[in-house]
Amino acid sequence: MSGVAMYTSVQAGGTDQRVMQHAPLVKRIAYHLMNRLPDSVQVDDLIQAGMLGLLEAIKNYDASQGASFETYAGIRIRGSMLDEVRRSDWTPRSVHKKTRMVSDAIRTIENRTGHEARDVDVAAYLGISIDEYNHILQDSSSCHVFSVEELAQTGDGYLDESLNEEMDLADNLTHESFQQALAAAITALPERERLVISLYYDEELNLREIGEVLNVSESRVSQISTQAILRLRSRLSEWTSNS
Repeated sequence: MSGVAMYTSVQAGGTDQRVMQHAPLVKRIAYHLMNRLPDSVQVDDLIQAGMLGLLEAIKNYDASQGASFETYAGIRIRGSMLDEVRRSDWTPRSVHKKTRMVSDAIRTIENRTGHEARDVDVAAYLGISIDEYNHILQDSSSCHVFSVEELAQTGDGYLDESLNEEMDLADNLTHESFQQALAAAITALPERERLVISLYYDEELNLREIGEVLNVSESRVSQISTQAILRLRSRLSEWTSNS
């Protein structure tokens, strides 16, 4: 449904007040995501996409499902913004390929050793220097929104250009088994990675603020965050693989 048609539909139900009430939520999510995106992404585009997500949430929200409207709307808003980013994906294929290689390497090392794969372990497995490895993480982080929510999708998500357009992000997020698996995987992350994930997604600090907490550079926070998400993806491969 187009934005105009959707707005007309919800307007008929007297939901203008709800749109105005939750417009700040759209802006907050947009600016939060902007912390992880290059300058080529315009915040106005994210806000426009997020408003469509809000309208969709107003139209489809079912209170009997248990989630609050704010939670449901936040998922829909963020999902619409991520869809907008995917549609304008500027990332070279080489970055997609290298990011996939890192995730696969983490899974292989951890399955083989039974221990968490350190950055030096992954670099050695790939036959590259630690500087090259960090460069891959930096490229990946600067080109994509690495969100925990995207791990709920079937398929490679931001790594796979052949996205399943019919997959409903909100429905996946409400899948109890996945939520339990994701929570367990986050809890099992190395301490620093778990802290960065918590500060970014729970406390909603930006990269600069997290860097001040950890006493590291903003770029280092970005690398830690990216490695954490790739580790989660590798550990949740049964959920995130089409094969």
